[in-house]
Amino acid sequence: MPSSLPAIRSDDESGLALWHESLHHAQHYAAAARAPSTRRAYAADWKAFRVWCSERDINALPADPRHVALFLSDEAVRGLAPATIGRRLAAIGLAHRQAGFLSPQQSEHGGILLEVLAGIRRSWRKLPSRKVAADADILRDLLRATPGNDLKAIRDRAILGFGMAGAFRRSELASLRMEDITRDPRGVRVRFGMSKTDQEGSGTVIAIPEGQRIRPIALLDAWLRASNIQEGFIFRGVVSNKATAMRISNRGIARVVQRAAKAAGYDPARFGGHSLRAGFVTAAARAGASIFRMKDVSRHKSTDVLAIYIREEQIFHHHAGDGFL
Repeated sequence: MPSSLPAIRSDDESGLALWHESLHHAQHYAAAARAPSTRRAYAADWKAFRVWCSERDINALPADPRHVALFLSDEAVRGLAPATIGRRLAAIGLAHRQAGFLSPQQSEHGGILLEVLAGIRRSWRKLPSRKVAADADILRDLLRATPGNDLKAIRDRAILGFGMAGAFRRSELASLRMEDITRDPRGVRVRFGMSKTDQEGSGTVIAIPEGQRIRPIALLDAWLRASNIQEGFIFRGVVSNKATAMRISNRGIARVVQRAAKAAGYDPARFGGHSLRAGFVTAAARAGASIFRMKDVSRHKSTDVLAIYIREEQIFHHHAGDGFL
């Protein structure tokens, strides 16, 4: 995407060096305004629009809002979700602002974009595709379906048990480092810095207990001993029964869950990296944990999502028809 900061001109070489140093720092902070995953998504969105414009021999920058509206409409016809289409529009607007142009939304005829986007959202009827929650019962099935003493099996069991116990997002689990965990007689403390709900990087700490059934700390320790990992990324790739220096990918976390689900006799398409996080919340709701205790671990910014899990899990609890049905 275009640079958001202007080029610097100066006849004084020393002054020019100072300008370039300041520009370097400013670009660093400008880039830090958005998470790396958001920047990657925006770059892909902007590329998709440029390709679309190139195929029709029209300008992508600056773009006519009416052309942008047609692009968004075509993306909806292709089956993209409204949230993705909204992000596409945001990326196009950002590219324009970085290049010194008004975003299409703010320019003449920009109102049509809001109309089209509203229509796309209103027309969207696809039910949300939620992954199966790997609660405590399902997780034990997944663990039993991941036997063996080879390094990959030991790692996969640690990912499943520790990942569910910490209600981790798959990106958090993949990027977890040894420096992030602190031992405690009762388990471990995990410190998070910048995350989806902590963009300013103030950090938060969760506790993961030893446990008596899944025993997530024992699974983690078995992996650390077998892999001899003492610093850096905790969960890594495994090649020729040896841990690599590279961390496991976000998609790799999902594949671990799906592989175990298939081995346990479940439909792997219904499982993913989010199954571990959803499994913790579901199991906690079933055990009667308060929404605030659940939030301490899951780190949801709002209790609304947690309330949905609790309602679904306790939908038959104290049912209004218990007294007469």
